[in-house]
Formats: sequence, structure tokens, C-alpha cells
Amino acid sequence: MKFHKTAAAAAAVLALAATAACGGKEGSAGDKPKDQTDEKALPTYEVAKDVKVDSAVLKKAQKRGKIVIGAKADQPYLGFQDQSTKKYSGFDIEMAKMIAADLGFTPKQIEWKTVDSGARETTVSKGDVDLMIGTYTINDERKKQIDFAGPYFHAGASLLVRKDEKEVTGPESVKGKKVCSIVGSTPLQVIKKPKYGAEVTELSKYSECVSQLLDGQVDAVTTDDAILMGYAAQNPGKLKVVGKPFSDEPYGVGLKKGDAALQKAVADSIKKHEDNGDYKKAYDATLGKSGSKFKTPPEITEK
Repeated sequence: MKFHKTAAAAAAVLALAATAACGGKEGSAGDKPKDQTDEKALPTYEVAKDVKVDSAVLKKAQKRGKIVIGAKADQPYLGFQDQSTKKYSGFDIEMAKMIAADLGFTPKQIEWKTVDSGARETTVSKGDVDLMIGTYTINDERKKQIDFAGPYFHAGASLLVRKDEKEVTGPESVKGKKVCSIVGSTPLQVIKKPKYGAEVTELSKYSECVSQLLDGQVDAVTTDDAILMGYAAQNPGKLKVVGKPFSDEPYGVGLKKGDAALQKAVADSIKKHEDNGDYKKAYDATLGKSGSKFKTPPEITEK
């Protein structure tokens, strides 16, 4: 029995690894593949001309003829890269396209750069990316190193478990349980609090945590509910999200500290697309397909 269980778990891990490494269209073993984006329903964004913003970062981007945007590559429906086509998709990717268009860049003039959670502040501060748009929670600690525009979305930490899990039902039930999260993420700091009593595993990628969950090495994965809903939607026969959100995760656009002109331009762009309906259309065509219900965008405070 032990061999068969191990072999089955290994097959699921390999399938998930293929999901992360080979494009994610295969889904996990035994599950029906799901399209993450309704391409026909996506809005198009008019590209602004002769954009003049007193921003050193933007002027540098204009001079090189492209804008470099940091993104996530392993978050289904939010920021995901199909390795077979190298194409990025998801709600965060659409937010990036909206903002880039208002700054004068077509989709072909966007250079995407995958950035792990623990490297985001450093990458932005060093100027390796012009903007960072990837489930990036605004908080005071990060604001010591960079600035944000937004928020444009509100998430909260939750828990992803195997479909047959009955004991883990929320953060109050993880005492003594093995819970995986991501280095540099705010949900990791939350679940490490002594009051929860979890045995925490820290990895660098969400897909690695989910692989360990499928393999039985951990009992749960915690991060933002929007991210976990994507993984559950890609593995409907194996995974589920449980409990209510237990943290506050307002997503913003990360940018170099002190660039007030670019911060205002990005904040104005977010508000414009929330008001003209592009935001809702993009949500419905991407993140909405995972089962995440649409919520009115939060008030923009970083602007």
C-alpha cells in the first residue's frame, strides 16, 4: 500500500510540476484541464501618445522603447506563464497591460520579468523592473524600501487543503499541523504567530508548496485566498479552500521610492480603468473564472 500511495503521489507531483514547468494547460493528474482566460472577453486598452510624466523611471523606459514589469509566473488566473508559449496571463497581467497602455506602451513593448516574492523589494529598488505587479501586499515594512500605487484589489490569507481533509478547517485548527507558505509573503508571517501553533514549511514558490500538499508532505498551504482559489480551480478533484480570510492583503503596484509623478500616473490609471469598466471585464475574463467573486475595488490610498 505504501508503494502504491507513494507512486500515486509522485504522479500527482510530476503532473503539477508539468503544470508549473510546461505551461499549466495539463492540470493535475486525473483532472480536466481548465482554461484560465476567456480571451474573447478581455477588453482592449487604448495606448496613450506623447505621454509626459516627470519620472526618471518612465523617461528611461521611454528611451529604451519598452517598460519592464515584474510579475508572478505560477499563480493560475492571476499571474501565470505558459512555458510552451512563454505567454503570461491573469488578472494582474491585465492590470499591467492597462497601466502600460496609459504610460504609452503597447503589449509588445512590455518586457515581463518573473520575480519571486522574497526578491520584490530588492528588484524594484535596484531598478531591475520599472513596476512590480504581482499579488503585492501594501504594508508599512515594504514602504520603507519602495512606494506603492493602489490598492487595486483586496485579498486575505486563507488555507488550501486536500479534498479529503477534515481536521483543518481554518487557522484555529492548524496547531501541530504542517503548513507551507512562501518566503517573503505576508501570510507566512501571519501563520508563524505562536497563537496558531503550526509547523511551518517555508519555500520559494507557490507551486512547490502545492506539490508538497498533493504529496502529503504538508497538511495545508496558506497564502492569499485569490491565489488559492486558482490552485483549487486547477485541481477540483484534489484540493479545496477552507475557512474565512484571516488577514488583510491590499494589492498595490510596486515602484521605486520617491517617484511621486509615476506613483500618481499609475494610481490615476487604475482609477480610470475601474471607472470605465475595463477592470470588471478583465476580472471576469481571468480571476472570476477561478470562482473568486467580484468585489468592488478598494479605495485608492497610495497616489
